[in-house]
Amino acid sequence: MPFSFTILTIKDVIDILLVAFLLYKTYKLMKSSGSINVFTGILVFIVIWVIVSQVLQMRLLGSIFDKLVSVGVIAIIVLFQDEIRHFLLSLGSRHSTNTILRFFKGKQKSGGGKEDIMPIVMACLSMSKGKVGALIVMERDFPLDDIARTGDIIDANINQRLIENIFFKNSPLHDGAMVISHKRIKAAGCILPVSHNLNIPKELGLRHRAALGISQETDALAIIVSEETGGISIAYQGEFHLRLTAEELERMLTETRQEE
Repeated sequence: MPFSFTILTIKDVIDILLVAFLLYKTYKLMKSSGSINVFTGILVFIVIWVIVSQVLQMRLLGSIFDKLVSVGVIAIIVLFQDEIRHFLLSLGSRHSTNTILRFFKGKQKSGGGKEDIMPIVMACLSMSKGKVGALIVMERDFPLDDIARTGDIIDANINQRLIENIFFKNSPLHDGAMVISHKRIKAAGCILPVSHNLNIPKELGLRHRAALGISQETDALAIIVSEETGGISIAYQGEFHLRLTAEELERMLTETRQEE
């Protein structure tokens, strides 16, 4: 019998790439939320199910696995509802839409000015030198109106002195988070959801956990200034970027601005 092989078509390549993309996005979401072990367990279960039902063709055990899979889909939706919501949010975000549009148009979108970025950078540097704790959340596509309502509405222009005064140790708003939306300081003293990720380093405090929590539930970028060390960090897309320099902070803020 002559040797034959299947020729991959463009549709097959696209199919493989889409599956790989979905697995990669799922892996990132599970890793950022601390559920990577559960994700690994699900993959192992799927491999065993395929081997039992397709390769070994064990009808009794295969039928049991089939029933578990049909019920397991609902269980996975309930168990990972936050991760699924975050995944759908990232797919429907303005960044994803702009990326597709730029791909077809073949041109890059020019980023905006830095007039609202530099006051934030300078304020963070000043607070870092004085070891003044701060937590600044920058809204992107996902609206943070509910978060803003947990604090005091300010609605002011972004100003270095105002930011430093809000986070001054004797200020009544210094313990909460500041929300920046549409190039304005929207609110301060806000309460953020705290991440329960067990992989967060022990030396990182409540501000870091809150920053990671808001970056897991929304597409916002959170800047943290440590009160203990004065270190500047960013939580974005469920990941930490620790011990940033002024140049790295400015670059990350500029890059996320250009993604919008």
